Amino acid sequence: MRKGQHTAGPPEPREHGTSSADDPLPPPPGGVLWSLSGDVRALLMLPAALTLQVAHPAVGAGVDEHSVFRTDPWGRGERSLRSLQLWVYGGDGAAEEGRRLRRLHRTIRGTDTRGRAYHALTPANYAWVHATGFPVYRHAARYLIRPMTPAQERALYAEWLQVGRILGIHDRDMPQTIEEFWPYWEKMLAGEIEATTVVRELVDVDQPVPAPDRGPWPLRMILRALWPVLLPRLARFRRFVTVGLMPPDARAAIGLPWTAAQEKRLRRFCAVVRAVVPVLPERLRYLPRARAARAAHAAAGGRRNG
Repeated sequence: MRKGQHTAGPPEPREHGTSSADDPLPPPPGGVLWSLSGDVRALLMLPAALTLQVAHPAVGAGVDEHSVFRTDPWGRGERSLRSLQLWVYGGDGAAEEGRRLRRLHRTIRGTDTRGRAYHALTPANYAWVHATGFPVYRHAARYLIRPMTPAQERALYAEWLQVGRILGIHDRDMPQTIEEFWPYWEKMLAGEIEATTVVRELVDVDQPVPAPDRGPWPLRMILRALWPVLLPRLARFRRFVTVGLMPPDARAAIGLPWTAAQEKRLRRFCAVVRAVVPVLPERLRYLPRARAARAAHAAAGGRRNG
């Protein structure tokens, strides 16, 4: 925990459905995050961020003890993605989504892997979950989109701080500049994160995963029939992009092996993705909420970005 951080959780959220002129706004249309988080390539970045989140002993224990990620991984993934999209493209609904998440986490508490009492909304824990997004986006974009300029990195970090305010993270609990972020990041890698039980499960290619239960009935039946054949391949691919698109210093801190041959494979795969995705029609390139927000912004006279 950085000097000056508090251990009490954020203030109690307002009741459901209430709003205020003081509610934090989402990142601006046309910004770095606006273009990045709704791009389908962001789906390849999320496993690395999620795995880094649960590498924190308190976060890993909370997910291990309170999450349905083992019994309902597809539903949990869908809900998490919907929530993330609301933070950026939700307009007036972004702040309400932040309040909903805080209500959801108010009762999550227990003892972490080091015998310490934890609460999900303790600022050091809650801020780490959010903080992982910036270095993963920054690193993965180099492979899947293009390296960011220093100005774009600063814009991304400022927009990520804005998302943190939507989630109820106080400015005092997050580094406020990139220059402050990297020492915080290095300290967390050196002394806090570890290969928790949940981390090991997320990168275990032999971990059982139920077949998807979403989508049209015929598709569900086909997937269920083919699942014994599909799952091993999907599990290997998930591990590949999770470890490969994780910042190397974080990968090393958790103890996830990565070879030169794997790096070459990743670069070849990402080169194909970089070539294919930009020429896709908009309905395939962007996630639904992002596509709708972009269309509304363009109709209001804004310029589409990306």
